[in-house]
Amino acid sequence: MDFNAILKTVSDFLWGWPMIILLLGTHLFMTIRTGFIQKKLFTGIKLSVKKDPATHGDISQFQALTTALASTIGTGNIVGVGTAIALGGTGAVLWCWLTGILGIATKYAESLIGVKYRVKAKDGSMVGGAMYALERGLNLKWLAVIFALFAAFASFGIGNGVQVNAIANIFNQAFTPDGGYQINIFGQNFDIVGVICGVVIAILVGVVLYGGVKSISKVCEKLVPFMAVLYVLGCIYILVYNHQYIVPAIVDIVQSAFSIQSAVGGAIGGGMMMACRYGIARGLFSNESGMGSAPIVAAAAQTRNPVRQALISSTGTFWDTVVVCLMTGLVLVSSIQANPEISISGNGGDLTFKAFSQIPYVGVAIIVVGIVLFAFSTILGWAYYGERCVVYLVGTKALKFYRLLFVLFVLASPLISLDAVWTLADILNALMAIPNIIAIWLLNKVIADDTRHYLGHLDEIDRTPIPTIDKSYKGI
Repeated sequence: MDFNAILKTVSDFLWGWPMIILLLGTHLFMTIRTGFIQKKLFTGIKLSVKKDPATHGDISQFQALTTALASTIGTGNIVGVGTAIALGGTGAVLWCWLTGILGIATKYAESLIGVKYRVKAKDGSMVGGAMYALERGLNLKWLAVIFALFAAFASFGIGNGVQVNAIANIFNQAFTPDGGYQINIFGQNFDIVGVICGVVIAILVGVVLYGGVKSISKVCEKLVPFMAVLYVLGCIYILVYNHQYIVPAIVDIVQSAFSIQSAVGGAIGGGMMMACRYGIARGLFSNESGMGSAPIVAAAAQTRNPVRQALISSTGTFWDTVVVCLMTGLVLVSSIQANPEISISGNGGDLTFKAFSQIPYVGVAIIVVGIVLFAFSTILGWAYYGERCVVYLVGTKALKFYRLLFVLFVLASPLISLDAVWTLADILNALMAIPNIIAIWLLNKVIADDTRHYLGHLDEIDRTPIPTIDKSYKGI
């Protein structure tokens, strides 16, 4: 059994029914426990554009949201949806979307405890996230260390290798579809386009990364809204072009989501299982609800209380999955309906590229620009997550080494097998989600109590007391 086969076996085990039940169960439980916090979605959107500068924090609430969105609105929204359809059939789109609707509550819950248990580091910066909730809220230091380890390693997969590989792959497809110039590195031939992508991205990431969280957040604050609006407008154009296939696409998605026959081959009864599994897996990959990543940057926000920032953070799942992933899914399925020669099997990136390239003039431009901007912003967001986890584990002295290693991995990522990178990312996602979900369940009373306490005071900025930050914490 080769390495890729071993990785796939581990991924299949981790993403079986137990993980699906655990995630959906958490989403449902927190939806009920928070009193259906999804109904406060528009409050969260309104709060996201307000400032609360007189409070503790390093960046604005909007910067925290856009940095979190930078890490989630990435290839999971484009290539990931294509992969879900290729592996799970068109019904995976519905499960991905439902995961986003319910996942709003989990994103809210994990962000609340991530901010509530944050501390001030020796350099004056605010740090928080699942590891601090586990250690300070539950006295589970060993589990906090496990989460930080998995998240630090995940930053090289979901936040680095997958993204850079996707950029290199889309440039190869767009500019050298029949194979381009090759370059020999250590006895292996690689497309020169991919190598150039690795070099350019590594330089850009290095420049931003060495500026710290404020530099990252400033770039994301400008880049994320621009790229999201640009991509959504592109998707709307394609849907208008495919307007006669939208209703058939929706019918196909719903029917396939609950079909007993696999849409992509396999045994009877595998259709719903495969659609559910890959839809939920890609939904988590896209919005990261339950993974524990977004609370890391939420803890750096200038916010008066944890509920305010949790509401703002929860809107990220709405924008990411409920809006962007749904539009991508409709574009792909309607394009497949319009062009039956497009096969819904094989490589998800190839499926996405073929579907978008059917649209005259703008199709290729939308997919190329979308993936490049989305993937680059994801790299920046996850670099920050990795940094905070490394600081938690070994302190600030390791930051220079981590940043150098991260940039070198960016350089090497175009040379790595895409299938192996995606599978490894899935494994690391599952492993870091488990301790984070444990924290959510064990602290569910704290989440519910704080929600009830603060919801009535969200607009009373001057009257809501600023919580005292614990300066006695000696962990970092």
